[in-house]
Amino acid sequence: MVYMSASLCKYVTMCVSIYLSIYLSVYLSVYLSVCLSICLSICLSVCLSIYLSVYLSIYLSVCLSISLSIYLSIYLSFYLSVCLSIYLSIYLSIYLSVYLSVCLSICLSIYLSICLSIYLSVCLSVCLSICLSICLSISLSIYLSIYLSFYLSVCLSVYLSIYLSIYLPVYLSVCLSIYLSIHLSVCLSVYLSA
Repeated sequence: MVYMSASLCKYVTMCVSIYLSIYLSVYLSVYLSVCLSICLSICLSVCLSIYLSVYLSIYLSVCLSISLSIYLSIYLSFYLSVCLSIYLSIYLSIYLSVYLSVCLSICLSIYLSICLSIYLSVCLSVCLSICLSICLSISLSIYLSIYLSFYLSVCLSVYLSIYLSIYLPVYLSVCLSIYLSIHLSVCLSVYLSA
């Protein structure tokens, strides 16, 4: 009887141990796989969300601002110092050369043509009128002075010599003869009548 109870106890304990081992192995494997997967997914999602939000906020606020400021400062300084100087030098040299060569030639030609036309028209009209008036006045004064001096000196002398040599003797001879004849006739008539 004692032997049977001992064997029964041994059987029960063996069955319980087998059951417990099977139950615990299945339960623990299923529980650990499910719980660990759920817990790990939840923990990972929460951690990732927190990490990403914190990291992105910090990165975007600090790192990006620092990197952008450094990048912009370096880029702008380099661009403004090198690229803009090269661009401005090339652009200014080409623009100024083309502008100065083309525009100045066109503007100078137009300006010179207008100025020359106005200057020549005004200068020619004014200068010709002034020069003609001066030349005419000088020519007339010279001509009149020469003509009058020559005329008075030569023509008058010739005229006076001719007049004195021809007119006066003829006039005196004719007039005196007429006068004497009239005077003698009058005197004779008066004398005879008396």
